[in-house]
Amino acid sequence: MSAHGKPQLFDPLHSSASSDTDSDVADRNECGDSVFPDTPGSANGTGENGLIDYCCPASPTTVPHQSWKGSQTRSPRPRRQRTTSMNQTTTISSSESIIRSHNRTIYTAGRPPWYNFAGQQVEPFVIGICGGSASGKTTVAQKIIESLDVPWVTLLSMDCFYKILNKNQHELAEINEYNFDHPDAFDLELMVDVLRKLKEGRKVEVPVYNFVTHAREPTTKTMYGANVIIFEGILVFHSPEVLKMLDMKVFVDTDADVRLARRLKRDINQRGRDLEGVLKQYSTMVQPSYINYIAPSMAHADIIVPRGGENKVAIQLIVQHVHTQLQLRGFKLRETLAQSYIGQPMPDSLHLLPTTPQVKGLHTFIRSHATPRDEFIFYSKRLIRLVIEYALGFLPFKDVSVETPQGVTYFGKRLGSEKLCGVSILRAGETMEQAVCDVCKDIRIGKILIQTNQTTGEPELYYLRLPKDIKDYHVILMDATVATGAAAMMAIRVLLDHDVPEENILLVSLLMAEIGVHSIAYAFPKVRIVTSALDPEINEKFYVIPGIGNFGDRYFGTEPSI
Repeated sequence: MSAHGKPQLFDPLHSSASSDTDSDVADRNECGDSVFPDTPGSANGTGENGLIDYCCPASPTTVPHQSWKGSQTRSPRPRRQRTTSMNQTTTISSSESIIRSHNRTIYTAGRPPWYNFAGQQVEPFVIGICGGSASGKTTVAQKIIESLDVPWVTLLSMDCFYKILNKNQHELAEINEYNFDHPDAFDLELMVDVLRKLKEGRKVEVPVYNFVTHAREPTTKTMYGANVIIFEGILVFHSPEVLKMLDMKVFVDTDADVRLARRLKRDINQRGRDLEGVLKQYSTMVQPSYINYIAPSMAHADIIVPRGGENKVAIQLIVQHVHTQLQLRGFKLRETLAQSYIGQPMPDSLHLLPTTPQVKGLHTFIRSHATPRDEFIFYSKRLIRLVIEYALGFLPFKDVSVETPQGVTYFGKRLGSEKLCGVSILRAGETMEQAVCDVCKDIRIGKILIQTNQTTGEPELYYLRLPKDIKDYHVILMDATVATGAAAMMAIRVLLDHDVPEENILLVSLLMAEIGVHSIAYAFPKVRIVTSALDPEINEKFYVIPGIGNFGDRYFGTEPSI
């Protein structure tokens, strides 16, 4: 933390969701690996509000694929890099969105909905920041982020998109004779594709460029869209396709002598260049490129910011305009859902576990306020197992024949896809992981942490961990209870943003409110919904009525003492 209490930016790339999407992170048979511990502030990497501690190591590592078939013992492996989001507030308080210590970054604010009640994405506000080399573009971007005070901002640098150099170009770069300020030095096609996907709210893999070796790192950074996307670079205004995607275009105009002085200090101290080489590169390439390409692009700017980050008035004007635009695009998702679809017939995508006396008896135990915690857990597990088994019947099966021990052919069924993944919505959904692991051998498990903002009442995305190739899987999405459907809709939207086909998603829950079923089915009609019971109402606090109370608190023993 700085002396003024503002979090310090630590990386030029920030995604809109802290994520861990490597195929080796969402492991096979990962049941029982608790992400949301019972005790806030424990040694499991959680902050004082019990939220996940996301660390970003200085040197990212790659992890080879590990297969866990036939073994419950995990091999030791290096901690992989986790991409992080940019959540900013300007005062130190109990609602501080970023807390930094020596080696930890703790997030206490999440990403609010980026879609409307119909599940359709609401476009983010995209700011392009252009200017000469060392003009202060990144500083301006940082100042905007600090002043915006909005829940989620993605900062993307054009520097990530330098082309991969061939041997001859590498040799020229080593003697400062390769022009990195020319448009041809950038992979414009990849840049446009990444920015377009970010604007669509989808996951992207962003290259990491090393300015010392003049090469891309073998690893990439996973990023997502956000409420606000800031794209900064020397030639941000050069591509007509990029210009079409920008909602606001800012040009940072800094005196040439200042830019040269900054470039000398940066290239010599941070990139290991010598004075003669930096001056030669500046006079023969940097300055001509500025005159020919960068300065003329100033004509596209909506706002010109003299003196860069020092110009507080200009930055405040930008922030005010962005706030106005965000308010025009804003909405209250959960409130809208709670008031919709009243009196409508149940959708065909809903599948209710047959109400046998056994199922009714299990519900009697878990719904009773007098049931002690150990019995609540015991009967909940029984009911979870039943609803998971029932849900598996809605996955695709194929006809097969086998020979019995008596030598007779039996015509049966087998699951049509070997790629099956369970995804739990933390924390209550995590209680269903063991059951899905018990009935699906070698299933992979992903996790999505969504919590309600106590101020706005809206669901917010804090964390996700999914297989990298989840788009190829049938997904069993698990949450213990569904009231308005807001959290489930957010989780489904995350899966869709990872290119999971809507028809490949199966939402499984112990208890749902009718309004939640309607909301999900209206937004995502191809998602199949499976539950063991359907309750008619929700109250003003969005609890299911008659319901079972707060399932997570009752299961984990975190109910507030009266």
